[in-house]
Amino acid sequence: MIDDVEVTRKIFERYSREFLGLTRTDVVVAGAGPAGLTAARILARAGKRVLIIERKLAPGGGMWGGGMNYPVIVIQPESKHLLEDVNVKVEDAGNGYYTADSVECVAKLLAAAIDAGAKVWNAVTVEDVMLRRGRICGVVMNWTGVSLAKMHVDPLSIGAEYVIDGTGHDASVCTVARRKAGKLDTPNGDVMGERSMWAEVGEQTVVENTKEVFPGLIVVGMAANAVMGAPRMGPIFGGMLLSGEKAANLILSRLG
Repeated sequence: MIDDVEVTRKIFERYSREFLGLTRTDVVVAGAGPAGLTAARILARAGKRVLIIERKLAPGGGMWGGGMNYPVIVIQPESKHLLEDVNVKVEDAGNGYYTADSVECVAKLLAAAIDAGAKVWNAVTVEDVMLRRGRICGVVMNWTGVSLAKMHVDPLSIGAEYVIDGTGHDASVCTVARRKAGKLDTPNGDVMGERSMWAEVGEQTVVENTKEVFPGLIVVGMAANAVMGAPRMGPIFGGMLLSGEKAANLILSRLG
């Protein structure tokens, strides 16, 4: 016999246990796009406690839609290993281009991050950062539905050694950090905003711009280019994957 109340109890018992276990963690990744998922997988595989906070119901960022909802993405040879590591079927399209199924990419990047030990909380929004002694040391979060409804409901906090902003075009964590914490490590100290699409430049700069922009805050993926005023790059995702790898290795070099 199935008891509806017992179903409720089982859900809440497991969620509350897992929630309490992650109130202090090594790394919080804001945004479950390809860069954030790659960083989370590498960090978790290295034994770090990783929490991914995704504001939407479905993780995956812009990768789901491929190019204009054709479910295909393009990557470059140097990033191919990051898809092959999670068993995505990558096709040589010639002239130095490789293609992959966008839905397969998201499904396997997400599953691999979870299998490595990362935890995903979806429908949760990072609305603020924790700042202590000039360093970001966690995030402040609320249900996405609360934000959308503009309800005045006080948030909760998660402590972390490092926070990764993988929130895409909005660079929302860096935006709030600039407003609350002070100048960022950018040419003008601010979130500069992304430029128009130029894949060749954007793919190079997204890796170059993956860095610690404030003590304890690493920016990855399209958020990195948005913060540093670099071009967007459309449905080519190799730089996103390499950005996530770079961020993970940077944090591992600091945490040991």
